[in-house]
Parts: sequence; C-alpha cells; structure tokens
Amino acid sequence: MALQPLTVDVLAKKILNNEEVFLLDIRKEEDYEGWAVEGRNVRSLNIPFKQLESDPGDVKEKLPNDQPVYVVCARGISSQKAVDILKEAGLEEVTYLEGGMTSWSEHLEPVKIGDLNGKGELYQFLRLGKGCLSYMIIANGEAAVVDANRMTGHYEEFAKKQNVTIKHVLDTHLHADHISGGKELADHNGATYWFPKQDDVGVEFSYSALEDGKEISVGDVTIAAFYSPGHTIGSTSFIVDQEYLLTGDILFVQSIGRPDLAGKAEDWVEDLRQTLYSRYKEVSQNLTVLPAHFGKMEEINEEGTVQAKLEDLYKKNDRLQVEDESEFRHLVTDNLPPQPNSHEEIRKTNMGKKQPDADERREMEVGPNRCAV
Repeated sequence: MALQPLTVDVLAKKILNNEEVFLLDIRKEEDYEGWAVEGRNVRSLNIPFKQLESDPGDVKEKLPNDQPVYVVCARGISSQKAVDILKEAGLEEVTYLEGGMTSWSEHLEPVKIGDLNGKGELYQFLRLGKGCLSYMIIANGEAAVVDANRMTGHYEEFAKKQNVTIKHVLDTHLHADHISGGKELADHNGATYWFPKQDDVGVEFSYSALEDGKEISVGDVTIAAFYSPGHTIGSTSFIVDQEYLLTGDILFVQSIGRPDLAGKAEDWVEDLRQTLYSRYKEVSQNLTVLPAHFGKMEEINEEGTVQAKLEDLYKKNDRLQVEDESEFRHLVTDNLPPQPNSHEEIRKTNMGKKQPDADERREMEVGPNRCAV
C-alpha cells in the first residue's frame, strides 16, 4: 500500500516524540543550508530537484531502504514530481511533505506546560519551523494569548476545543522577526489587546498600554507585567501566577536577546544588561522561564517544551556570567548574527504601517529566527 502524504502535524509529532525521520530535501543548496527541518532524530539529505531529475538511479542509491523517505520542497509541488521519479526508479517507501517548507513554517504545535496552582492551565505553542514560541493561559473559561503568530486560527481552534473564550491578547514587544497576530486575534475575538507603550514609535492601531506592575486577570489567574527592556526599549515580561516568567525575546534557554533590530544596539545594550543582571535577579529565582523563541532543537526537552528555571539559567547560560560591563557590551555588539529576513518590513507591518497580502507575509517570514546573540 502506497504511503500517504506526510502532513506537518504528523511530522511535528514525530519530531517531538523523537521518532526517526529521513527527509530528502530537493530545494537549492543555499536554501537548504540557510533553513531546513531539524530534530534530534531527523536525518536529511539535500539533492536539488534538477540533480534528481537527471540521475534518479544515483540518488536512489543514496537513500535508505529500511525506512520511509519523505521528500521536501518549498511548497509541496516539486516534491510530488520527485516522488513519481523515485518510484519509477524502484524506491517504494517514499512520499512527500504536504505544503513543503511553507506549511512547515506555519504549523503550531500546542504542548501543555502545566497546571496553575489548580486554577488553570498554561500551554506553549511551538512553531518548530521558525523557532517561535507563543502561549495560552486558561482559567475559569477564559484565555489569554501571549506573542501570537499571524496564523491566528490555531489559537481560535484550540480555545474552542478547550471551551474557553479569548479575553486578552498580549505582545511582549514590537516584533521584528515574525509578523504578530496579536492585534488581529484580539479584534476578531472582542478581546483586549495589550502592547508596551514604550514600543509605540508610531503604531497605527489602538491598544491598552502595558506598564510595569500592571496586573491582568484571566479567571482566577493573574498575569503581572514586568518591564524588562533591552531587546526593544519597551520589552515587557509577564509573571504568571508567581510561577512562570514569560521573557519574550530578552532571555532564552541558551542565549540572550539581541538589542539591534531597531538599529539601536549601542543604545539598548546597557538596558539589556540591567534587565539580565539586575531586574531579573529581583524576582523569585524559582520562576520557570518561558521564552518567545528557541534557537536549537536541543533546547526542546524530553516533554516537548522549551523551559528552564531562572536560577538554573544563571548557572548554565554563559551569557549571564559576564561580570565585566565592557566585556558584556563587546560580547553582544561584536557578535550579532545576520538580521532576520525582511526584519524592517516585518517591523513596519507590526506597526500597522504596511498591509502585505497573505503571500507577501509568508515570503517575509521565510527562514529561521535570528533574535538571539
């Protein structure tokens, strides 16, 4: 019986369950090198479609014959042709990834983080193809979403399954690496949209201002805003029920946020240091850090989530162990990775100054996130 096409939902579960997966990526070498499907037990081979087309027999010899081969392309079109070619060459266990890398980039996988002192639940939405993390806090029939991606239907469908109403939508900062779905999600559900007022550099939409110490109730659960500048001047963390610290793009499990996506690295690097080396030390070190991104698949734990105790990060994250201020400044400003694709256009879109269509939005987000240093 022929293999059915592999959906991104099934692929995500295979990766999070640490199942062995073999992928044949037929995109151009430069596209593959810049961005590919990753996972602990994912093996992939890049052979561009034209090479496969010219000598399928040679390609077949490089592929495993003891497990399924999943062919990946940009949009799931060329991969179907590749499957036909490989079948004609005698490979039986082969199929393709539906929607290709485009669909992979847009998939969100919800995973439960834990219960909130018996009052509610907290879920992490992993965007495995982009490294983005967003959250839903649920309590007493209400929900709040933090750092929503533009694929807002995922959150609405999940809320419906949980029989809750989205009452609040919050963004930790003005994003520059992906298009926020926060304002759209809030408007569509009649929810309050919360945004850091210090990041209002001319946004063209209305919002409720996030200020340090502001408390937002979701049923019996409290979300407290904690001003934490550095990635942007308005970056705001959220302490959820005195148990979790949602750090946005300020602090990650293995790295820290970059301060330059608005072109102000020299201006904001000191804010970043103050947040990491002073302000975060004022809160309970037993808080569990939940960031807005991850950079490496190894940051995903055995339960399929990205999280760590704040006290552990101060022991293990080497970016939090640079005592000399000058050394820290150079560490951050001298080692900045390339800017995210279309970061300035994404920033303008998130300010409401640009209104790209759906295809343009997809194109703007192509590639990995680059929020860390």
